[in-house]
Amino acid sequence: MIPTWIIVLDYILGMIMWTLIGRAAMNIFQREDSTFFFMRVFVKYTNPIIKLFKPITPSFLFGGFIALYVAWFFYLFRFYAMPYLLGYDVWGMLAFPLESDFSKQLYQLFN
Repeated sequence: MIPTWIIVLDYILGMIMWTLIGRAAMNIFQREDSTFFFMRVFVKYTNPIIKLFKPITPSFLFGGFIALYVAWFFYLFRFYAMPYLLGYDVWGMLAFPLESDFSKQLYQLFN
């Protein structure tokens, strides 16, 4: 049984990571100062996180690449630190609780 605090932490980190990836994807079609509702939401909720990582973000990155760069840190933490916290060496595919639960729901929906 996975401790509840681990699942909550992974859900939070996963939502931050996927929101940053969503911002990068939206940045392909919309400018960051766009009035489109979803782009404003992505920018509003991810700007504090991007500002937090600004000291370690390379200056040559621009636009959506900055959000992807920051999302990469969240992925690395989830991939390496979460199994360590649980005492596992390797988790394997779909071992992240957020993505695992999401894939189970998709499977039930379409099966």
